[in-house]
Amino acid sequence: MSNDDQYGGAGHGEVGGTGQTRTRLPEAPTDPYGPTRRAPRTSRSLVTVVGVVVLLMAAIAFANQSQDTPDAKPTNTTPATSSTTATGTAPVTDRAAGIPRGFAHNEQGAQSAATNYAVALGSDAMFRKDSRHALVDGIYAPDVAARMKGPQDAAYSPEFLGKLGLDANGAPPQGSTFVTRTVPIGTRVDSYTPAAAKVSVWYTGLIGMSGTKSTDPVRTLWKTWTFELSWVGEDWKVVDDTQQDGPAPVPGDVPVSTSDDMSKAIKEFGGFTYAR
Repeated sequence: MSNDDQYGGAGHGEVGGTGQTRTRLPEAPTDPYGPTRRAPRTSRSLVTVVGVVVLLMAAIAFANQSQDTPDAKPTNTTPATSSTTATGTAPVTDRAAGIPRGFAHNEQGAQSAATNYAVALGSDAMFRKDSRHALVDGIYAPDVAARMKGPQDAAYSPEFLGKLGLDANGAPPQGSTFVTRTVPIGTRVDSYTPAAAKVSVWYTGLIGMSGTKSTDPVRTLWKTWTFELSWVGEDWKVVDDTQQDGPAPVPGDVPVSTSDDMSKAIKEFGGFTYAR
């Protein structure tokens, strides 16, 4: 992995439901993001409008999520302890629109493609039309990308962006930092042939607005993102993808950071741009 920040970070892949129990952490500072209130939610009909556009991931999931976490898909295959160690396969060196390309035509290449696509699709570039179209063209099979853009543009409407604290162009208010980042934990190969692969990426993510006037503080999410890939031309391309909540660990007892510390960290720690 490198620490170059191509998808979000320097210079700048979710709470809802009822019946939740709130626990005050010891020694936590006063809420740095402003008055406590429930994060905004959009209508679930938004997801229906998007249709096949399941890559709206963190932001739309954040705005629509229920707290029900489906059971993880059972598997009889236990990854070897070496599954995430260096294999000797060289990482890709070519990029298009900031997206790695030219992944190996094998299982590791499919895992690497899915992981890096999750990182790119979980970035703030998805909230700006031009950069979103570039990501979609670079990640999805051509016929899939062509039919996704219209529904995506409708989903990323000024109203939806406004619920996240962004303007119509996807920019945060002056003095605030919009945070959206996917951090892969591991991958699972659900199926593989030289022509097609199904790879699941377990990840944690960050989503929210960091700023002294923010009412939408940065929070973490845990999800599994499953990509169906096809070997198109000379690379792996996405033909379909879905997400589900979890697996999620028990939250730690780390005191909440101030908005200044959060904004500083996002700018100083570049997001990963290559994995596996």
